[in-house]
Amino acid sequence: MLRTILNVIWLVFAGVWLALGYALAGVICCILIITIPFGIASFRIAAYALWPFGRTVVRDPDSGVFSLLGNIIWCVVAGIWLAIGHVITSIPLFISVIGIPLGIANLKLIPVSLLPLGARIVDND
Repeated sequence: MLRTILNVIWLVFAGVWLALGYALAGVICCILIITIPFGIASFRIAAYALWPFGRTVVRDPDSGVFSLLGNIIWCVVAGIWLAIGHVITSIPLFISVIGIPLGIANLKLIPVSLLPLGARIVDND
């Protein structure tokens, strides 16, 4: 129940905007044929950004060298900027008492925004 309440509050204050940003990045990446894997990862992060409470990111140890190379390219091109955006948007959330869990959830998105390839988003259960 608490998870659902936090997800609804998150959706209103941060989730919609973050998901739209990731979805836009996914569309742009899918238009450019060579960056389709980045687009798919961006859509996956957009879904996670909509409803983050009760889910977590798990790394796939068998993701391979292409995932590593793709993550390096992603981190340089977009990942650093996305991580900075998450830090900046978490600061106002930390100011209010009710926003503290939302700020923590925003910071929880940083690792997957930096290195999206080879990551799976799974339920905590």
